[in-house]
Amino acid sequence: MVKVNENYLKLKAGYLFPEISKRVNNYTQANSSSKVIKLGIGDVTEPLPKACVKAMGEALNEMGTNNGFKGYGPEQGYGWLREKISVNDFISRGCQISSEEIFVSDGSKCDSSNILDILGDDNLIAVTDPVYPVYVDTNVMTGRTGETLQNGTYQGLVYLAINEENNFQPEIPKKKVDIVYLCFPNNPTGATITKQELKKWVDYAIENKSLILFDAAYEAFIQDKNIPHSIYEIEGAKNCAIEFRSFSKNAGFTGVRCAYTVIPKNLSGQNSKGDKIDLWSLWNRRQCTKFNGVSYIVQRGAEAVYSSQGKKEVNSLIDFYMKNAEIMQNKLRSAGFKVYGGDNAPYVWIKVPDRMTSWDFFDYLLEKADVVGTPGSGFGLAGEGYFRLSAFNSRVNVNNAMERIINI
Repeated sequence: MVKVNENYLKLKAGYLFPEISKRVNNYTQANSSSKVIKLGIGDVTEPLPKACVKAMGEALNEMGTNNGFKGYGPEQGYGWLREKISVNDFISRGCQISSEEIFVSDGSKCDSSNILDILGDDNLIAVTDPVYPVYVDTNVMTGRTGETLQNGTYQGLVYLAINEENNFQPEIPKKKVDIVYLCFPNNPTGATITKQELKKWVDYAIENKSLILFDAAYEAFIQDKNIPHSIYEIEGAKNCAIEFRSFSKNAGFTGVRCAYTVIPKNLSGQNSKGDKIDLWSLWNRRQCTKFNGVSYIVQRGAEAVYSSQGKKEVNSLIDFYMKNAEIMQNKLRSAGFKVYGGDNAPYVWIKVPDRMTSWDFFDYLLEKADVVGTPGSGFGLAGEGYFRLSAFNSRVNVNNAMERIINI
């Protein structure tokens, strides 16, 4: 009989969001008259920017002609999109990232997992706690952790707690780690990091020859001009960091699928003999072997994000969701909740009432208000006692959900 990858057996019973869906489905089946408002999963709700729709429509028509038809595209992404990304997202902010250092993909969730393909199994890895579950689960799946401990953490991982006491800023590890995952603006807490604090991480990584995996999927929601949008705004970061970006939240591409990963050409690791190995070449080889690229039609849609009309429409989407976050903050604070995040990210992170666990509060909101959020403990041990609400929904639903919560 075929043998299975037993690392999967270490995982908790289910991924966080399917578990939420299961509970919500059970509730709605038992209460057919309920009108549940979902503020849990970070999925967008507003239509795609018209500029993107127009560009994809034109690309589709182009594909229906002999002259315009496209077959397999470059695994790294079309040069015209990579160049637009380089100029608009990096060079405009003083980051010297070339188009060749940008790899277009179908999602930053996928890339933050797939990057492990080019990294050794014996690296010591640090994650923040709470954390986006994919960072932990993919390391478990690939055998980079030990067994599950009673508190739900995994042997072999270094956990960096982020909470009220440290203003949701992870502390630099006291010992050397090889790889550290950072996500700012942070999912799930909505916290951000200043250039001064991020510089400390870059300095640590350079000193210890560590690699930072920097998830900037929510950078477009930053409102504060003093907050960095990219780790490459920090001097030295090209020598120690890989950055993940996405079109999912800013342009609403969650169902369209387009993202990109930045791997600087001078970024290196080493083999078992201590020889320097170029990470760019390894990732390029990995993509050429395991990935056939994002469709031409989707990439034309992503390119339209950088048109003058596309920029206006994307900014309008961001403003819409951030207004939702502001409404949520104000309403929840007026009801006596401690509220964090929501200023530079589309997530509001709240302290649950005393004597409730985060899953207790999940059930409480579902049963008393027909509102779905995400329990903080689903993001890790330090997330217990907190709860995430997403600003991704219609204005009507956000207003109604807040009224339901404050009137329980």
